[in-house]
Amino acid sequence: MSKIRTPIVVLLGHVDHGKTTTLDKIRGTTVAERESGDITQHIGATEVPLQVIDELCGSVVNKENFKVPGLLFIDTPGHQAFTSLRSRGGSLADLAVVVVDINDGFQPQTYEALDILQDYKTPFVVAANKIDKIPGWNPNQNEPFLKTYQKQNKRTKENLNEKLYEIVGHLQEKGFDSDRYDRVKNFKQNIGLVPISAKTGEGIPDLLMVQIGLAQRYIEDELGVEEKSHGKGTILEIKEERGLGKTLDVILYDGKIEVGDEILIGGYEEPIETKVRSLLKPRPMEEIRESGSEFEKVDRVNAAAGVKVVAPDLDKALAGFPLHVVDEKNKQKIREKLKSKVDEVLIKTEIEGIIVKATTIGSLEAIVNDLKERDIDIRRADIGDVSRRDVVEAETVENPLEKTILAFEVDVLKEARKEAEREGITIFSDDVIYRLIKDYEGWIEKKKKLQKKKKLENVIKPGKFKILPDHTFRQCKPAIVGIKVLSPIKTGYPLMNKDGETIGQIKEIQDQGESIKEAKPGDEVAVSISGPIVGRQIKEGEILYVDIPEKHGKIIEEQMKDLLTEREKKIFEEIAEIKRKDNKFWGI
Repeated sequence: MSKIRTPIVVLLGHVDHGKTTTLDKIRGTTVAERESGDITQHIGATEVPLQVIDELCGSVVNKENFKVPGLLFIDTPGHQAFTSLRSRGGSLADLAVVVVDINDGFQPQTYEALDILQDYKTPFVVAANKIDKIPGWNPNQNEPFLKTYQKQNKRTKENLNEKLYEIVGHLQEKGFDSDRYDRVKNFKQNIGLVPISAKTGEGIPDLLMVQIGLAQRYIEDELGVEEKSHGKGTILEIKEERGLGKTLDVILYDGKIEVGDEILIGGYEEPIETKVRSLLKPRPMEEIRESGSEFEKVDRVNAAAGVKVVAPDLDKALAGFPLHVVDEKNKQKIREKLKSKVDEVLIKTEIEGIIVKATTIGSLEAIVNDLKERDIDIRRADIGDVSRRDVVEAETVENPLEKTILAFEVDVLKEARKEAEREGITIFSDDVIYRLIKDYEGWIEKKKKLQKKKKLENVIKPGKFKILPDHTFRQCKPAIVGIKVLSPIKTGYPLMNKDGETIGQIKEIQDQGESIKEAKPGDEVAVSISGPIVGRQIKEGEILYVDIPEKHGKIIEEQMKDLLTEREKKIFEEIAEIKRKDNKFWGI
């Protein structure tokens, strides 16, 4: 028998733009304040029954007009590192809310969220959050947007509308027509913008009303489920519960699951086949992850819902993978699909590359995808704490920049840390993925610059000086003259004139009678030059350049220009121009 299930809503958006806080306001809990780095790291779920929406919306909505039983929110992380989790969320979601900080506007992750929704053709609205931070805004707790908007002064309204027009412009760039939700006549043709404040609750009733309206009007036909079909879900987390052992927190998005059902789930080595021992449902309006021991035992759960599955043999189960209710007909086909997916994410190779460790398959997949996009080679990607074995494997890598382990939300075991310190293996640990990768990239950048600088020490760099008038101390063998340094010079550097003719070599630099290795711009020093005679090959008042060998010029041109000062870059171009009069491909 077919029935209308609860539509699944996904929240997407940039880091810190207010996804979890928006859901908080609906849910009335404080999950956001306890999230690591204020970023939700695992997909969570919240059931909001129609009754609650009716209470929040007051006169804005009449529940008698709706057949949809409520909304089931999946709160997905907002950073681009979570593309794979969001994509999975996108494929599950019937509707989406893109949360944008109205004052910050669209960020890279906002655009990425739109790409995901376009790929999956998921209807969405934009929640323009943090209207309470608009200059002059007069907050009115939990009021519908249109009511609180009427209470604002003219300038504040103009400020708000300016910010909304900016968002309209960004959406237009991506090919979406949009307007403030109350001005939209056809939500299939236009994206609705709902101004909200997750802090004060303003606009939240409107957001819920628009979501429930979209579900009722545009996707009701797609919400029909066969109550007797095999259940399909996604494992959000695997948790140890007192008295129950390991349990699965699951979003069931299709069909049904019953106590006694055979299920197949993703496992560390092989897909796990087990039986449902019991099903626990959280109270509505309570986040699965926050529900503690207050569960209700049920015999059967229908999509869409968040459910805790209790079953034996879950030790090697992997969070982030599908759960399927199976029978003899479909068991083998589903087993092969699950095995293929696990092999895709858990990387074990003999190639050069870094080692990645994470808590769940979902977070591991997110990191692996992000690293691949950045062309960072991975030797091994695995679940679990960083062990001595991981460090020993990292030691076998030849590239010093890849003798590295990235550890997400896992411990570094004591013996592993000791081995890493002894062998010079760098371990990056963090519980926020984007920060972990950012730290690693920053370290790589710093190391590469140090390598370049070291290499540059042996490269003859651009230099230039002027021979001062009346400062000839010796004419030849060697010539000794007073100079003004225009760009750094060192002893041993070869010299040329403005026509590219070889002059000789700097033998010694003296500053007030003391020998120095290098002179800097602005210094007035004496130099001895082997080769020329003053008055013949060189003259007082003449400009001389460092004669950079072509091989060194090529290294500077291709690899090291970013390490030169602006003055050095300019003088390098002058030297190259002189050299290319005789050899137009010099240094290229």
